[in-house]
Amino acid sequence: MDDLRKEFELDDAGGIAPVGNDAAVLGDMAAADTNGIGCHGGVELSKSAARAAGQGELMDRFEADYPKGPHDQPQSMCPAFGSLRVGLRMRRVGTILSGSACCVYGLTFTSHFYGAKRSVGYVPFSSETLVTGKLYEDIVEAVHQMADPEKFDAVVVTNLCVPTASGVPLKMLPREIDGVRIVGIDVPGFGVPTHAEAKDVLSGAMLAYARQEIGEGPVQRPRGGLKDRPTVTLLGEMFPVDPVVIGGMLEPMGLAAGPTVPVREWRELYSALDCAAVAAIHPFYTASIREFQAAGRPIIGSAPVGVDGTDAWLKAIGDSCGVAEAKTNISRNAMRGAIKAALAENRINGRITLSGYEGSELLVARLLVELGADLRYVGTACPKTPYNSEDAEWLAAHGVELRFRASLEQDLAAFQEFKPDLAIGTTPVVQKAKESATPALYFTNLISARPLMGPAGVASLPAVINAAIGNKDRFLAMNAFFEGVGQGDGAGIWEDVPEDRSAYRKKFAAKVKQSRNAVDNGESVGC
Repeated sequence: MDDLRKEFELDDAGGIAPVGNDAAVLGDMAAADTNGIGCHGGVELSKSAARAAGQGELMDRFEADYPKGPHDQPQSMCPAFGSLRVGLRMRRVGTILSGSACCVYGLTFTSHFYGAKRSVGYVPFSSETLVTGKLYEDIVEAVHQMADPEKFDAVVVTNLCVPTASGVPLKMLPREIDGVRIVGIDVPGFGVPTHAEAKDVLSGAMLAYARQEIGEGPVQRPRGGLKDRPTVTLLGEMFPVDPVVIGGMLEPMGLAAGPTVPVREWRELYSALDCAAVAAIHPFYTASIREFQAAGRPIIGSAPVGVDGTDAWLKAIGDSCGVAEAKTNISRNAMRGAIKAALAENRINGRITLSGYEGSELLVARLLVELGADLRYVGTACPKTPYNSEDAEWLAAHGVELRFRASLEQDLAAFQEFKPDLAIGTTPVVQKAKESATPALYFTNLISARPLMGPAGVASLPAVINAAIGNKDRFLAMNAFFEGVGQGDGAGIWEDVPEDRSAYRKKFAAKVKQSRNAVDNGESVGC
């Protein structure tokens, strides 16, 4: 803490009195009006507060990296869910959150849900510590307490909505403490649209740090040693079988599958950067792609799914890595035959609508079409990028309506319009479908958590999808059984028929909408 004390002086009230070049930064933070900012206060108000607090460069970067859709942003969980998950899955990486207590409490669900069995550090704050700059000092103290080189290679500090909007400057944190790397990131709900893209925020920050370390001198070898062939780094979370399948495809070409980003250990970042090419399996990792490009690595879009996707992807990888055409064709021919054989034995019969927020929706869609499904609509919460343009063009050529940054309303409208035999989607889409006696599957747990690549992908989907479509009669039987019990306000058994309160509901909704607009416009603040 001695070095830190050289940069700051404590004022009489115990808060930070910034000195030198840092005075302007913390001064902006202290002057920021924090009333009403956060998830409840309106997106535009929070953005304005962040810019007023000196976070203009950060907000510009978010808007460039993660452009929104025609609506405000996708209806998804807090984005920090994604970045927190990435950190919790890594060996010897500690996590500290800075945000509202309710947000932190909710986000600890991530560690329980994924069985991380790790503590999540938390730096609480009050209005006073936030606006005086004392919160930053508390974060610095927490980082010093946690930076134990016996336990951690790195400590990740994450600003949630309120600290970001207030300008808490994590970029001023020490780069390392006793050999423990300190990585500060901002993941506000008003700047990062989805939890999938928040994974990129942390991965990109770690890659930037690792790239600088490589430039400074020798770094750690991979835990399993160096590969004897050029590698292809895989960008995006995948089912564990998929990297193995991809490795088998690359072997005849004299290549090997490299690390998957997000990584599981800090030293894997060096191996990921030391590659022949990067496969953007999930195409929205914009910050990570920027780091790979700065390292001179070519980026390949799409993925080896289905016959067409696998063939095109292998050719693109071979061309990018300078593999002789004859060697590439060995793998292409083998995969073409194996996947066609798998397609002949695995078919899907039925009309489907598909939506999700994981980022692999287009890949699953391509696979469904080749499996014979009558796919009418695909909605993804993620954006269009140069690395999923081929997938988008392929789906359009096969008559599939595609929506990037799709809203829940668009997903539900597609369900109503196309009346599918099966709806694959997010929780509210699945709920709506089942209420209509239509079979439905939750995309995240039941579809994206399966192999998708090569022959394994062809064989993994038909069983679960055909079984779900076959449950139509069960839904009709349940509807018939519960017929007459009512729905909505009229659900249940009543002595008298409940009164219709729809007029009151509409009036109340109009008042709520007016109030929200007032907050967004800065005319009203508070919860």
